[in-house]
Amino acid sequence: MSFKYIKRIPKADEIVAGLPLSRDLAGVKGERDKEIIAVFEQKSPRFILIIGPCSAHDEDAVCEYVSRLARLQEEVKERLILIPRIYTNKPRTTGKGYKGMVHQPDPKKKPNMVEGIKGIRKMHIRALKESHLTAADEMLYPMNYPYLEDILSYVAIGARSVENQQHRLTISGLDIPAGMKNPTSGNLEVMFNAIYAARLSHIFIYNGQEVATSGNQLCHCILRGATNHYGQDIPNYHYEDLIKVTEMYKKHGFSNPTIIVDTNHANSSKRYQEQKRIALEVMQSRSYSKTLRQMVKGLMIESFLVPGSQDVTGTVFGQSITDPCLGWDSSAKLVRQIAEYV
Repeated sequence: MSFKYIKRIPKADEIVAGLPLSRDLAGVKGERDKEIIAVFEQKSPRFILIIGPCSAHDEDAVCEYVSRLARLQEEVKERLILIPRIYTNKPRTTGKGYKGMVHQPDPKKKPNMVEGIKGIRKMHIRALKESHLTAADEMLYPMNYPYLEDILSYVAIGARSVENQQHRLTISGLDIPAGMKNPTSGNLEVMFNAIYAARLSHIFIYNGQEVATSGNQLCHCILRGATNHYGQDIPNYHYEDLIKVTEMYKKHGFSNPTIIVDTNHANSSKRYQEQKRIALEVMQSRSYSKTLRQMVKGLMIESFLVPGSQDVTGTVFGQSITDPCLGWDSSAKLVRQIAEYV
């Protein structure tokens, strides 16, 4: 076999023991989880924004961003819950390119998975300590979740992973909200099949053991647009798209029906400035329809300190090295505009 074994990866309990979450921060997470879950269970009228950089490649820049977000959260706390987007592993369409901090704690150096695992946990804890905002991360690798399971308040399953059995089964064991993106093809039934699977109980192999799960009734859909067989991007955030998804929810009869709209990716054709227009259109659609006000409970927005993006070798502090993002000033203005609609 053409595998070269480089080094043993420490088990989650070893990493957690070396980088523990304090009792105070565990309490912060517990309270945040309750606030966020209340939105999904229709017990809170607040609206959720999952907002932050496309990829979290620089701890100092991420923590600076999240600290600013904490101050903004205080300003809009009656209407919005801001969940920092701290994405530490990145899917690559062709397999080429920067794969996230879990692979490379320093993007200018070679991969080092052990240091990457330690690095992402350290960054998440620091961001939480400095902001008291628990974060969202994408579950690209289900086997990595135990390294962060005591920290995260939200998990997203990406468009390329939503059909994967292990992702669906793992989500069934989480007790926090988990969003399933529609696949890149745009097939909504695939997304709903994933949600259905994650809401069931399962027995499977996880973290080196046979486990049983009870099902995740907080699993929901994320609309991120699609790409057709000609390579053209097809958005799915318009009023008619949202109504269609509410009808599909009613057909399936799921509890806690929730729609989160991703304002970037195929919905914006990665034209990052379009996120502002898309976000406000979704909020206007909610204003027009009582059904959408009940089901559309959040947005995903890609945002960082400096607008745009740079090459992985770039040196601009707080600018994305993957997809381009809104800058801080535009983001803060947009958050305040969204709050006015809630």
